[in-house]
Amino acid sequence: MLILNCPYCGVDAEESELSAGGEAHIKRHGPGSSEDEFHDYLFTRENPKGVHFERWRHSNGCGKWFHAARCTNTLEVFGTYPAQTTEPPKQIRDAITAKRPGWSWREFS
Repeated sequence: MLILNCPYCGVDAEESELSAGGEAHIKRHGPGSSEDEFHDYLFTRENPKGVHFERWRHSNGCGKWFHAARCTNTLEVFGTYPAQTTEPPKQIRDAITAKRPGWSWREFS
């Protein structure tokens, strides 16, 4: 079972206590965006076999949203951090790079 640590309340929550919210760090476009930008926002998603950044909500706890870095292949969790963070913290990127040399993802390489 997937267990994630909520960065707000510090609880190690099982997957059944959480709600998945899809991919993290998606660029959201506001009013006046082009059709292509809106299409990409709605439908274009990463679906990697490996390291992935996701949004989760501690629904049966504090109720707050947070981000998690994990491997979709092994369920290994590299860390969690607040949802208001615009990119993964350096210590999480370093933890991923230490276990997967040469890893890169979007602008976070």
